[in-house]
Amino acid sequence: MESKSKSILALTMGTLSMMVCFMVWLSLSPMVDPILNNAGVQISEFQRSFLLATPILLGSIMRIPMGILADKYGGKKIYIALMLFLIIPVLMLPRVHSYGMLIFTALLLGMAGTSFAIGISYVTGFFPPEKQGLVLGIAGVGNIGTAFSAFFLPRFIKTMSLVNIFYILVALLVIFAVLMIFCPESKTNSEASMAKSLSVAKERDTWFLALFYFLTFGMFMSMTNLLPTFMTKLFSNSLVEAGIWAAIFAVIGTLLRPVGGYLSDKIRPMTLLKYDFICLIIVAIVLGIFLKTQGIFLTIVVLIAILVGLGNGIIFKMVPFVSSGNTGAVTGFVGAMGGLGGYFPPIVLGVIKQSTGGYEIGIYLIAVVALISLILLQKEYISGSRKIVK
Repeated sequence: MESKSKSILALTMGTLSMMVCFMVWLSLSPMVDPILNNAGVQISEFQRSFLLATPILLGSIMRIPMGILADKYGGKKIYIALMLFLIIPVLMLPRVHSYGMLIFTALLLGMAGTSFAIGISYVTGFFPPEKQGLVLGIAGVGNIGTAFSAFFLPRFIKTMSLVNIFYILVALLVIFAVLMIFCPESKTNSEASMAKSLSVAKERDTWFLALFYFLTFGMFMSMTNLLPTFMTKLFSNSLVEAGIWAAIFAVIGTLLRPVGGYLSDKIRPMTLLKYDFICLIIVAIVLGIFLKTQGIFLTIVVLIAILVGLGNGIIFKMVPFVSSGNTGAVTGFVGAMGGLGGYFPPIVLGVIKQSTGGYEIGIYLIAVVALISLILLQKEYISGSRKIVK
């Protein structure tokens, strides 16, 4: 019973800590206009897109070493260190007054995204493989922090100063860093090292899962990040209205993640993923065609949230089976690629918008990536002999 209580506590705190970190990670997007006004900075469409994408960059790349550190020293210690570090960029963000410093601060803010690799590594050791699809899906619900940022932060600006809004995030980081001290420590792998852990890159399965996650989690991050821009630029909605839809998207995508994990415990994951990719291709094409029709746009956004949420849960069912004892490393590698999938689209769309005056070509590129993923999935895992889990 004591072991079960520890497992539940670890899952709960691992998920909630990730939620707080994800609130920090995506705090820039819903607050970008007030932050720019406060800094007194005028920027182009490309500069805006680059600024919004910047936190995702470091949060993606650093998932690999942070996942390795979590394997070696335990997710609890690394979680605490991360949350204390994040206080620095959160305090800086409402106080900088140049575009260059905004980029630098946004880069540091990106470390919050590494909480995913830390959290998955931390939680995995408390549960047996046959339950990890559902459990890792539940842990991934920490992604809902992006919805909280999108929904609440634009509302706070009406009643409090920009500095005080970010003090709230600082308070949450401090509270959860302290609470994590009283949590159980996960199993550690004292032999984990950068060289040994990066050996997972030699596994073809690691690269295939990385590509698939590049698509699904990349779309989750991109749409959560870009929806406020789409809603304000395409349909002239207010920042609060735009935040509501970004929050709806993030909540649906997050809550469907454990459903995808649960289904993967019951049905072959690759079969589920096949139909997920087929649907993504269709909805991306429809979105490109009806991008400027608000009703259809919002319907497709909801469908995308469902599909990427399920896809994220399905993919992470397979991660612990790639390399035994290196779950944090595989999580970091696959998670890094997923994060990069969220980094590039805002920049690409910003370039396309500035060059063509519209976003349509960039939307169609989503369908192209989904088609490539579907072809490789069919060739390697469905028609072929490769298997991660039966």
